[in-house]
Amino acid sequence: MRVFSGIRPSGKLHIGNYLGAIKQWVELQKEHDCIYSIVDLHAITTPYEPDNFQKTIKETAAAYLACGIDPKESIFFVQSEVKEHLELAWFLNCIAPVGELERMTQYKEKSRDLGGNPKAGLLNYPVLMAADILAYKATLVPIGEDQQQHLELARNLARKFNHQFGETFEEPESYIPKVGARIMSLSNPDNKMSKSGSEKGCIGLFDSEDEIRDKIMSAVTDSGKEIKYDPKKKAGVSNLLSIYSLFSDKEIKDLEKEFEGKNYGEFKKELADLVVEYLKPFRKKRKELLAKDGYIEEILDVGAQKASKKAFETLKEVKEKMGLKR
Repeated sequence: MRVFSGIRPSGKLHIGNYLGAIKQWVELQKEHDCIYSIVDLHAITTPYEPDNFQKTIKETAAAYLACGIDPKESIFFVQSEVKEHLELAWFLNCIAPVGELERMTQYKEKSRDLGGNPKAGLLNYPVLMAADILAYKATLVPIGEDQQQHLELARNLARKFNHQFGETFEEPESYIPKVGARIMSLSNPDNKMSKSGSEKGCIGLFDSEDEIRDKIMSAVTDSGKEIKYDPKKKAGVSNLLSIYSLFSDKEIKDLEKEFEGKNYGEFKKELADLVVEYLKPFRKKRKELLAKDGYIEEILDVGAQKASKKAFETLKEVKEKMGLKR
C-alpha cells in the first residue's frame, strides 16, 4: 500500500503526537511505500512567525527523524518544495463544492478563533490536503480523528474527478489507531493533550527526565484506589493506562492485573520510569541530528526530489485528462 501523511511544523511535539501518529508512521514504513511531509503550506493558513519558520521546520524534521522516520525507508520532505501539491490543489478546487468546504468543522472552529474573519486559504485547506494525498495516489492515510472529515472530502474529490475526467485516483482509506488516537491532558483528562494547553498536562517528547517525572506524578486521577480502565468514571487513570500500554506494548487488561492491589503512586512511578527510558534515545538522537550542519536539509532536499518525481507523473496524467498540456 502507498501511505501518505503530513505534520504541521508548529511548536514542540508531545507524547500524544508520538503515540497517536509518529509511532504508527514508523511501523508503517517497515511494510509499505510511505511518503511523509512537513506541511508548511498548511501552517501558513493560520497566524505564524515567518522569522522563526525555517527553524521550526528544521526542528520538526529533527524530531521525526529522532523518533524513527528513516529516509532510507520513506520519502520525507517539506511540502512547499514540491510545486505539484499547489498545482493539483487548483485543479481540485475547480471541482470542489464551496458549500462542502464551508461546512467543515475545523473551518468553522478556526474561523471563530480568528474573530470571524477567515482567509480563503483556510477555506481551501482541505482541498490542499486532498491534493497532498492524491498527488501520490496514496491508498492509506494515517490521520487523527479530527481529520476524518477532511479525508472524506479527498475521497469525494477523487470520485468526482474520476467521474468527470476518467479513472485516475483510488479513494484513500483512513488509518486511525484504536488506542492512542486521543491521548488526553494529564491535568485535565477531559481534554486532548495539546501544546497550547496546560504545561503540566503535556509531556514534550524532549522534556527532561525531571520534567517527565514531575508531570506524571502530579497527573490527575480520582478519589478511588483501583487501577482500572473506565474512561467515563476514571478518565485520568484510563488515560495513564493507555499511555502505559502504548509505551510498553502491553494490553490494558494485563496492566490491570499487574497493578492489582497497588496504589496510584506506585503505578505513576513505574509509568514515569517507563516513559523516561523510552524517550531517552530520542533526546540523544535529536541532539546529534541538530549538531550536524546541513544534514537535515540534505535529507529533506533528497526527499523533495523523490516526491516531485512521483507527483510529476500524477500531474501529467491529470492535465492530459483535463485537456491541458504539460
